[in-house]
Amino acid sequence: MEYYGSTITSTYTRPRVGDGTRFLPHISTMAASYKSHTGPHVISHSLSLPWRPSTYYKVSQTHPTLQPLSKSLPENVRLEGIGTYKLTSSLPAARSALFTRYTPDDWFKSNYANYKQSDSTRNSAERLRMDTARMVHDEDQRTNRTQEVSSKAMGERVSDIHFWKRELNHEIEAQVAETNNLVEVKKRLERALAETESPLQVAQECLYHREKRQGIDLVHDGVERELLSEVDVIKSCQERMRRAIEKANAQLANNRAAQHELERDVSDKHVAHRIDDYCHQLRNTSEGIAYHRGVEKVDATVTVPETWAKFSDNNILRSQSERAASAKLRADIEALLNQCSNEMWTHFNNVNVGFSNRISETMDAKNKLQQHLAKTLQEIFQTEQTILQIKKAIADKEAPMKVAQTRLDSRTRRPNTELCRDPPQHRLVSEVGQIAETIETLHFRLRQAEDTLQALVHTKDALEHDLSVKANSLFIDQEKCMGMRRTFPTTPRLVGYA
Repeated sequence: MEYYGSTITSTYTRPRVGDGTRFLPHISTMAASYKSHTGPHVISHSLSLPWRPSTYYKVSQTHPTLQPLSKSLPENVRLEGIGTYKLTSSLPAARSALFTRYTPDDWFKSNYANYKQSDSTRNSAERLRMDTARMVHDEDQRTNRTQEVSSKAMGERVSDIHFWKRELNHEIEAQVAETNNLVEVKKRLERALAETESPLQVAQECLYHREKRQGIDLVHDGVERELLSEVDVIKSCQERMRRAIEKANAQLANNRAAQHELERDVSDKHVAHRIDDYCHQLRNTSEGIAYHRGVEKVDATVTVPETWAKFSDNNILRSQSERAASAKLRADIEALLNQCSNEMWTHFNNVNVGFSNRISETMDAKNKLQQHLAKTLQEIFQTEQTILQIKKAIADKEAPMKVAQTRLDSRTRRPNTELCRDPPQHRLVSEVGQIAETIETLHFRLRQAEDTLQALVHTKDALEHDLSVKANSLFIDQEKCMGMRRTFPTTPRLVGYA
């Protein structure tokens, strides 16, 4: 008779199959090749311990009811409660049939679940293989198509670069030719400018020699007006030529700047063409290819195709604009050379006529010059006398100043309270100030007289010099000036051809 709560040991009526560590036998010899993706079921109690029904049910977390088995229970078994049974008989066969772990339905269901799991896993694996093969094939085709598109785009890019290189080289050749033409015209202009120095020097020499006339002889006559006009015309021509040269230099700088931009653009496109052509020739079997991790994330570009093409187009347009401006400047320089040549010849003839009229009038003013010189000498004598009088007056004020200052100095030695600011003290101070002011006024007047004397001396020197060169004035106009004006540059030289 068993007590409640005691351990009941199972009894088997036939030998156990296997090693006793598995609940179910293998369904096939390939059982080890199938692996479930779910974790294995771990039994929390030790199988070496005596088996307890309550322990088993607690571990599996299932609470089966024995109601379906109540009809098949032997009469000597009485149901005491769920999970607890009381045997009215201690037959081993009855205990072994009642307390087995699984039913045959559980065994078949387990096998069926394994079969179903195996089929599902194999189907999934087969689908994965087929999908993977299809995906690899599709991705290979897409990669090849992408590479073909990239290669085609690279080839189009190489063609575009080649087209712009050809356009830029053509524009560079035109720019170089225009620059050479402008340089040649600029050299002609510089030669013409150098030729104007001789007529200008002659005119200035005439004015310089005529400046030696003094007094009445320095009259602003017609010859001088014509000479000044000729100098102004020549200087105006020179100034216009210099401005034209500056414009030519600036235009040459602009031409060379445009040419430099074109050449730099061509150089950049040459490098880009070499790089892109190398990239276009690369294949999967080419040497030198390697991984460059993260290079696709680096965006070092500075332009887009529109701005890239616009950059070269702007360079060409700028060069064409500079070439048009250069051609216009060359035409303006040609017109300027012809205009300056005509103006200089016209004024050269007018000056020669003026000289002939002025020579006959030179001797008429010589007698009047003597009268002015005599008056100037008389005034110089009187001014010198005035200066002597002023100096004597200044010397006369030295003694009164000494007396007043000596009195003031002596009165500073009065003792104690005798140092009184009395009326004599005020008078002495006022006297010193008055004498000092008088001396200052006399010095100022002396300076004025000396300046006047100096001006008179200058006037006298000018008149004397005029008298000494009056005879030479006719020699200057007749011999020197007209002698220098016998030659004048020819028209071809004035336009820069020689």
